[in-house]
Amino acid sequence: MAEQELGFELCESKLAEVLEKILKADLLRQGWQLEKTHDLRKLGGELVSRDPALEGRIRPLVQALAEVYFTARYPGFDFDDPDWPTLRTLVAQVAALLAAVQARIDHP
Repeated sequence: MAEQELGFELCESKLAEVLEKILKADLLRQGWQLEKTHDLRKLGGELVSRDPALEGRIRPLVQALAEVYFTARYPGFDFDDPDWPTLRTLVAQVAALLAAVQARIDHP
């Protein structure tokens, strides 16, 4: 959808959810006790505290997507024009993080 520039808010929201699941997957792999939260800042901080080498990858994604979960669910926050190039860059970065986490799971 991002490549076709369809449904910006939906794409952005789903990307934030994907990031959340990636962070939780790696945390669980490291023995983290599952917690019901959508707070990307908290999850990212937990993961970086366990593996500081990931900070450069995680921190920018968390900063870009942390508020999306909430603003996509409540009206009145969609004042900015869609920034498709930035969103596509974020999609690529989340995909790269996913690949890195998958490699860590496959080869601990």
